[in-house]
Amino acid sequence: MAVICQKDKTMKKLTKAKKEKIKHFLMIAGVASAVSLLALVIFVLVIQRVPIKTTKERKKDSLDYSQIEVEKPDISKKLLTENINSRPGTPLEEIKGIVVHYTANPGTNAKANRNYFESRKDCPDEGQYKVSSHFIIGLQGSIIQCIPENEIAYASNNRNSDTLSIECCHPDDSGKFTDETYQSLVHLVSYLCDKYEIPVSQIIRHYDVTQKECPRYFVKYPEEWEKFHSDVTAYLKKKMVKQ
Repeated sequence: MAVICQKDKTMKKLTKAKKEKIKHFLMIAGVASAVSLLALVIFVLVIQRVPIKTTKERKKDSLDYSQIEVEKPDISKKLLTENINSRPGTPLEEIKGIVVHYTANPGTNAKANRNYFESRKDCPDEGQYKVSSHFIIGLQGSIIQCIPENEIAYASNNRNSDTLSIECCHPDDSGKFTDETYQSLVHLVSYLCDKYEIPVSQIIRHYDVTQKECPRYFVKYPEEWEKFHSDVTAYLKKKMVKQ
């Protein structure tokens, strides 16, 4: 009888140890499953944030710039004086995109906005006075260049270091450009895309960098921004050299 009881005790100990082992295994398996699930959730969230180009967008980026020749538009070079606020003279070592802006000064022309940038040279070395742009397009479509293309302009925040900026004049608070301004913008952007082999998808709004309502009309009416992309693409294709 004593032998049987001892055997029962031994079996109970084994059963308890086995239960603890199973419990430990299930705990590890549960943790592993939770980690795997968390990793899956993070992966899905990352994938959702990565822009997947549509076939239409890939076609926009498939332009062969070696087969395109866009003539340089008529540009009046009126460079700003080198200064700490509007023309720091910092080299622009790489050009990855073009940023479109609106002046937010209804009814003013390109010269007036250029002179505003120039006046910043007399202001203190403070962030609020640091503003400029590579190009300004006037109400009648004239283009003024304020900053050399190999220098940065203070226009697009954290994209100043790798983009060219274009300010556009507009007649009223809607921010809508005149037809002359719009056509000059299409030509200038196409010329710069061709010169620096910039994909059309890398023509962006100031809004796309900082969420600022700039250029206002293209922010309020994103379909018009898409149309602008289409017009630039069509312009570039029209300038393809026949072989």
